[in-house]
Amino acid sequence: MGFTQLDTIIFVVYIIGMVALGIWLSFKDKQETSQDYFLASKMLPWWAVGGSLIASNISAEQFIGMSGSGYVVGMAIATYELMAAATLIIVAKYFLPAYLDKGIYTLPQFLEERFDARVKTGLAFFWVILFIFVNISSVLYLGGLALENMTGVPIMYSVIGIALYSATFSIFGGLRAVVWTDVAQVIVLVFGGLLASYMVLNALSDGGGFIAGLNLLYEKAPEKFDMILDRSNPEYSNLPGIGVLIGGMWIANLYYWGNNQYIIQRALAAKTLREAQIGTVFAAGMKVILPLIVVIPGLAAFVLGADIAKADEAYPWVMRNYVTSGFRGLAFAALVAAIGSSISSMVNSASTIFTLDIYKPLIYRKGKDVMELRDENHMVTVGKISSFLALIIGVIFAPLLGNVEQAFQYIQEYTGFISPGVVAIFILGLFWKKASANAALVAAIIAIPLSAGIKYGFPEVPFLDRMGYCFLLIVAIMVLISYLDNKGENDPKAFHWRKGLFETGFLFNISSLAVVAALAVIYYVFW
Repeated sequence: MGFTQLDTIIFVVYIIGMVALGIWLSFKDKQETSQDYFLASKMLPWWAVGGSLIASNISAEQFIGMSGSGYVVGMAIATYELMAAATLIIVAKYFLPAYLDKGIYTLPQFLEERFDARVKTGLAFFWVILFIFVNISSVLYLGGLALENMTGVPIMYSVIGIALYSATFSIFGGLRAVVWTDVAQVIVLVFGGLLASYMVLNALSDGGGFIAGLNLLYEKAPEKFDMILDRSNPEYSNLPGIGVLIGGMWIANLYYWGNNQYIIQRALAAKTLREAQIGTVFAAGMKVILPLIVVIPGLAAFVLGADIAKADEAYPWVMRNYVTSGFRGLAFAALVAAIGSSISSMVNSASTIFTLDIYKPLIYRKGKDVMELRDENHMVTVGKISSFLALIIGVIFAPLLGNVEQAFQYIQEYTGFISPGVVAIFILGLFWKKASANAALVAAIIAIPLSAGIKYGFPEVPFLDRMGYCFLLIVAIMVLISYLDNKGENDPKAFHWRKGLFETGFLFNISSLAVVAALAVIYYVFW
């Protein structure tokens, strides 16, 4: 990669600093109870919630995976970031009030309150498996691939190094250490990411700067700026035209931002509902500008004729060739920051669900009404052990993903096997009083077979459209079963929300309008 001494010093100082911060946070306060370890004592301010949401979300799958897709597809891949901004507003207004009103620690707990233990346990197992074998392993693989390309360190050693780095603030310190290191890392992540984009665009424009570089990208590859792809585009199967605005993309985003433990856990740990909502809309604003960081480098690599073997090598190629000495260490630190924060968040949430929704009710078998301090201490210990095991399994599985061409699309597609069922269960459970536990259980059971059946039976159907079709089918099945179960009456465990629960304040409303206006302008210009 051509690290200079200054690059090495900057990078090493950053790594040592973050490890030291993580260790200090881990032992600064005693993690005695489940709320301390898994929900940071419910004391997070809005800016910590928002910063941690972005740091947890932006990882190697964006820096490496989305840049790789940007190299192949162009700006259309940015729809994941832009539609996420709109989704975050919906989640903040309609999902967070319901979750926080119930005082839950995990999403499976919410499902038990609304439905029953069968639904909770089934989805808890699904989530733990998904976190470990898709999310954790893929981010470790992408991070290892980046380190191998940039430093020459073999991918297996790179994966182990990332795991050890993440472990310093994910295992011992719980969510508190994860979030506060996220806040520190998101600053480096955004600044370092923008720095890499600026330098490649400045080089492309022969020193003309960022805007001149963007203009040159558009001049040389205007087809790469189409936000809505037509059927003739070879990438239509991944981003099926108008379907990204009105179809399965909503299912992908609602699942990720509204029904995903490792994202929602930050909001659950907020001081108040208002702090959680402001933090979430702040993250929505950040998502609007993130394509400049995670897509532009890949697009620039395409225009510059990058000599790479596979798309996911685009970002490392930019780092290696266009980020100059003295700044390369900082940009590299930003990449490691993104990887480390996401891994630590996923590990913490997998541990949370395993400990509280699988181990506690099925193995420990003590209800919360008899939980004493020694029981709480035991839960914290199990949380630490399960965090360690999740990392170990992820490290073992990560290298097996080496044959995947576009890892970002791999993550989206295989997460999409479960997301239609989960979104259907949550939406009907939250807002339809007739939804029954049997209907939710059937939805959880059929989600994967239904998705697999359409994937292999109708391979021509784009996976985002498949997610939309699966969602509609599952909703129809849930409605039918619920009517049979409840004879048209409300379900006995239906939620009855108090008046005013979903009202939002002026600051949230005006910020949301600004985000929506920005999205409208972007899609109007690059339609």
